[in-house]
Amino acid sequence: MRHIVNFQTDLLRTFVSVIDLGAFTKAGEALGRTQPAISLQIRRLEELVGAPIIKQVGRTLLLTSEGEMLLSYAREILRLNDEAASYFNRAKIAGVIRVGLPNDYAVAFLQGVITEYTRQNPEISLELHCGWSAEILDRLRADELDIAIAMVNGESTQYLSRSWVERPVWAAVEDIKFDRAQGIPLAAHPEGCAYRSRMIQALDAANVRWRVAYTGSGIGGLQNAVINGLGISALTRYTMLPGMRILDEKDGFPPLAEIRVGLFYKHPRLSDAGIRLVNHVIARLDEAGVSGDPTRAHVELVRQ
Repeated sequence: MRHIVNFQTDLLRTFVSVIDLGAFTKAGEALGRTQPAISLQIRRLEELVGAPIIKQVGRTLLLTSEGEMLLSYAREILRLNDEAASYFNRAKIAGVIRVGLPNDYAVAFLQGVITEYTRQNPEISLELHCGWSAEILDRLRADELDIAIAMVNGESTQYLSRSWVERPVWAAVEDIKFDRAQGIPLAAHPEGCAYRSRMIQALDAANVRWRVAYTGSGIGGLQNAVINGLGISALTRYTMLPGMRILDEKDGFPPLAEIRVGLFYKHPRLSDAGIRLVNHVIARLDEAGVSGDPTRAHVELVRQ
């Protein structure tokens, strides 16, 4: 008979709280425990894992490779545990949920998923905040948002629960005409946008001339610019509109680099309503076939 290790949810909750809140003392305050009790639970968890999961360098908490992997599983276990507890306790789902969505990503699909949830739970008040990914993550860190969806890079994996990969496509109006000698007319978000940088990098690598013909911060503005023939843009397939077509290498357009998108939240700060919304979003992403492997989500650095 194989040996089974049971990871107790209270130990996992302590671990996630330490990472999300950035300190043993803050985790203790959130969970109603003393700092020695928190340290004892972390040591117990390390005994179950059979390896260290957190190391401290100065005032900085670092996850070990085993800790990174455990954190991914811990988030998933707690997310499902808390949803089940809420369901069987018949907890009333109510309150305000503040969600951040990025300007530099196709938000139409996710907006629909989130508003679907609020229609099913009319006692919930939803606040949607749009901005650049870096700004959204800053607001999450400052507890100004409950849930964030943002671009993922090597420096923005803190609070990451689930990630998936999108490959942008070149989008143009079906009958577009342009003079390559004058440069490919681009419709793009302002500087700093991941989609804009990928368009420029791809064209520069292929030695294709380009020029920015339209700049706007909203996805609707880019769609209108493409439909009206003002320029070519990088969109996702979710934001392609009737009358648009995809340009590829046969049209002289090199492939665009992938973009990784993530779902972020602080588990200790999230209400029952927020946990259920996270589960609703993940379920819809899974159904759409775009939700990635949760074990890829990891936290690299937490500052105390």
